[in-house]
Amino acid sequence: MVPAKWFLPDLPDEKSRAARTGMLNIEIVSHCWNYSHFLAYQLSSLALFPPTKSQITMTVFYAPEDIGTKGLLRFFDDIKVPGIYWNWQILPREKLFRRAIGRNQAALASTADWVWFTDCDVLFRQGCMDTLATMLQGRRDVLVYPKIERVTPLLADSDEMIRQGGIAHHRLLDIDDRQFIEHELTRATGPVQITHGDVARACGYCDSLKFYQQPADHWCKAHEDRAFRWLLRTQGTGLDIPGVYRIRHLYKGRYGKHPLSAGFRGNIRRIGSWWRSRGKGSLY
Repeated sequence: MVPAKWFLPDLPDEKSRAARTGMLNIEIVSHCWNYSHFLAYQLSSLALFPPTKSQITMTVFYAPEDIGTKGLLRFFDDIKVPGIYWNWQILPREKLFRRAIGRNQAALASTADWVWFTDCDVLFRQGCMDTLATMLQGRRDVLVYPKIERVTPLLADSDEMIRQGGIAHHRLLDIDDRQFIEHELTRATGPVQITHGDVARACGYCDSLKFYQQPADHWCKAHEDRAFRWLLRTQGTGLDIPGVYRIRHLYKGRYGKHPLSAGFRGNIRRIGSWWRSRGKGSLY
């Protein structure tokens, strides 16, 4: 009921947005806090299925206290992949805990043609980045997203995929895609928000909503992706992009490891996932 223009009066008009063609520059922006066992799959997916039609900057925000993530990023520093530039960004954990802060920092500073805001449990497998680069040729959309993602059921810590991601000896990891099922997306949700670079630089990521730029003392539930769509006046344009996978975890490590808290949150996630699946198949 509140007009977005009260907070963001103007978007870059369509004619002013560059319609880039050829070898595109795409920046992927991810966050990680106690989720290195998933980030390992995300970074591996780019190394195992490298782009040939774009240059990718893989930006990861993390806090130095997260030893697992710090060690994983050090491992990937030594992996040279044509077409990919690893870009690790340290944030104080109070800023990391509010996902929009890092996303806003990346959006304002990005030099990319397109910026994909994602979460560290998303994988970019075969055909993903090349098809994306093909479909973005000459486009000026404010926001796009893949129409289909492939997702797992809610996995417990005992699942082999979770355990493999947490092995201390880092190595490139791929998944058994038989555990994944297709899920249709109807809007640009938080892990699949791909915005035009000119829009990112002009508007940031909820830069005009100061609530979402406030540090926090714990990991905040990420509601800002809805606010981002609201500010951009769009749910996004769906594109037929293959190879987008997402690992779903029953117990979110970023919220803490207290057994009672983890168990309660896990049960809530089970119930919520079941309830939403009774509707139109949405997992959000």
